[in-house]
Amino acid sequence: MTASNHPGPFDFDSTAQLVTQITAQLTTQLSHLGLSGARRGGHHPPPDRPPTLVAVAHGSRDPAAPRTVTALMGRVRALRPDVPVRIGHIELNQPLLADTLAALRGEAVVVPLLLGRGYHIKQDIPSAVAAAPHLAARIAAPLGPHPLLAEALHARLAEAGRRGVVPPGAGVVLAAAGSRDPDAAVDAARTAALLSARLGGVPVLPGYASGSGPTVPEAIRALAALGREPTAVASYFAAPGRFATQCAGAAPGIAAAPLGAHPAMARLVLHRYEQALTSAPLSHPAATVGV
Repeated sequence: MTASNHPGPFDFDSTAQLVTQITAQLTTQLSHLGLSGARRGGHHPPPDRPPTLVAVAHGSRDPAAPRTVTALMGRVRALRPDVPVRIGHIELNQPLLADTLAALRGEAVVVPLLLGRGYHIKQDIPSAVAAAPHLAARIAAPLGPHPLLAEALHARLAEAGRRGVVPPGAGVVLAAAGSRDPDAAVDAARTAALLSARLGGVPVLPGYASGSGPTVPEAIRALAALGREPTAVASYFAAPGRFATQCAGAAPGIAAAPLGAHPAMARLVLHRYEQALTSAPLSHPAATVGV
């Protein structure tokens, strides 16, 4: 007895009919699948997604610090919604940078939310990236020095000054964290010069909360010796914290808020990200670029 004598769902008059039905079934099944074999509706990144931007904050016991970093990254996401953004901290706050990198796959650009060169830039961050060999990663330059920082510092001074950026005849201390690395002092001095130019030539001297001097009080006295009083203090910190509070407390006059989530900061984060993407191949992990 042949199959043609018993009609059924797989009973065909010819091989051509069999091929036609199989083709139809495959077409239906494939319509529910993506090119990678994943069913439609699944959460799978597009193949051309940009590398993840990993923002590296220092970390602080001040609860306002991680909130500020989160707000800044919110501005970054608003400017570039196509770029995946993650946060990692060097210490004190979660997630730590090592944990953030361990959870990622593919390509990443690590952007330090630090304002100059020093131990964290030269040692801590490259070591963390080297410990994540599963990633193809670049390390961007620190945020400073850059004219966008002078823009944000100018704006914070204007907010604190109310009737003007700084009073006539005043000077400004650029209050920074400080470092024993001489490159950090070079970077701070360059930012001080940029801010001075932004203020129309008002003298701006760096002062430090730690590391090699001058301290903020010493910089204030130096400006007073030049006849520059009162002195405004520009907070050269990415987020609130112990050093920022300490420096503000030393101010005899205006004390500006930290840079925080100022729009110029968000633009600068993306500038460093894009600068890193065009400066070195991802095949060279732990390469700090764009300094």
